[in-house]
Amino acid sequence: MACGCSTGWSPLITKAKGTGRGRRGGERRTSRRQTPAVDPRPLVVDIRSIGAGGDGVADDDGRPVYVPYTVPGDRVEVRPVASVAGGVRADILSFEAEGPHRVPPPCRHFGTCGGCALQHLDDTVYVDWKRGRVVEALARQGLGEVPVGAVVRSPASARRRATFAARRIGRDVVLGFNAAKSHLILDLAECPVLRPALVALLPSLRDLLRTMLEAMAAADVVVTETAAGVDLVFVMGREAGLDDRERLAGWAAENDVARVSWQGAEDVVEPIAARRPVTLSWGGADVAIPAGAFLQATAEGEAAIVERVLAATSEAARVADLYAGCGTIAFPLAASAKTVHAVEGEAGLVAAIERSAGAFSGRVSAEQRDLVARPLTVPELRRFDAVVFDPPRAGAAPQARMLAEAGVPTVVGVSCNPATFARDARTLVDSGYRLREVTPIDQFLWSPHVELVGVFSRDGS
Repeated sequence: MACGCSTGWSPLITKAKGTGRGRRGGERRTSRRQTPAVDPRPLVVDIRSIGAGGDGVADDDGRPVYVPYTVPGDRVEVRPVASVAGGVRADILSFEAEGPHRVPPPCRHFGTCGGCALQHLDDTVYVDWKRGRVVEALARQGLGEVPVGAVVRSPASARRRATFAARRIGRDVVLGFNAAKSHLILDLAECPVLRPALVALLPSLRDLLRTMLEAMAAADVVVTETAAGVDLVFVMGREAGLDDRERLAGWAAENDVARVSWQGAEDVVEPIAARRPVTLSWGGADVAIPAGAFLQATAEGEAAIVERVLAATSEAARVADLYAGCGTIAFPLAASAKTVHAVEGEAGLVAAIERSAGAFSGRVSAEQRDLVARPLTVPELRRFDAVVFDPPRAGAAPQARMLAEAGVPTVVGVSCNPATFARDARTLVDSGYRLREVTPIDQFLWSPHVELVGVFSRDGS
């Protein structure tokens, strides 16, 4: 099919429509600005698959060619721009034919915004690709026979937490996400991924930041939707003055925002206007959330994770929850377990758990501990019938080695990185564990990211 005749969309010309700011407002800089060490002569290639980063992948005399915003079946003329991963990255010059799996993207910013990579891919292929990322990561560690379930998905307009970038340019403030493969900022007008309440705040946030940012100054704004309302942290790189505090307090009242905080040059987060308690309820505990605290990206994804953890540990009396955050998993575990011990590295998150643990009559305890530098030891682990671990993207290699030796009857891994999960799973399997099942969970719609829950048991259990 000829270029554009089915979708009316081209990644070469997409920009932030309606902003009137053009390149100043975050229009994508294409790879022409780079100085690639590759032959830039145009090629015509056929896209055969989607790579791990969401780019289409073609072959050119045995080397992979990675082409953003393409789908299997596309035939495209491209210009190589940079060497990557044993092949080259290329920009689209034109479409000679469109593959059968291409659909119109739902967002005007797609192709410019760096947040989404796959809005143009039809739903069936998209879901298969997300599941395939988990299957491939396991296979690379020799775990290709592990059962991988269907993808559990969060819907559109469900993401409750995001970080907006902002910059003052002339009289305007550009506010949104970074443009694709660029440090420029896309001036966001819409987002089909975020909760509507977060998108609705954008115009008012721009007006506020216009009064707070000097020329060319930059800031980040961390926004989270909670049951109490929106919680914001302004990451400003300087200390708040009296004028800042008065503006923020007034703005919070005008926009019915639950809490506004400030993070200055010392990275200390200071509440400026706390109009309502910001809490989330897990397992019957109303937990006061520290400003800027980590939360699962969507409520639906969080529920899917908790459900699978509880099913896997339902017969365990003593459970450890490692990398516990604010208690997202620990408090639901306490509904069936006799004792739950939550371990977390950040003091503020541990304090949040401790403040709510009183309702559980001593059955929930918390400990601050860096699990990379000082993982739970084998004797400590052997006190538990089940261990849950939910590490950051780097995984839990030191703790996995201790778990492998301890032989806790049930281990449940929650991960945002299939590659590091598979690495840690290999450690456990080599020591006698069986990886019984893995469930992919898609909380980051149209992005390359996929999360999962994996359940381990000892052989014979």
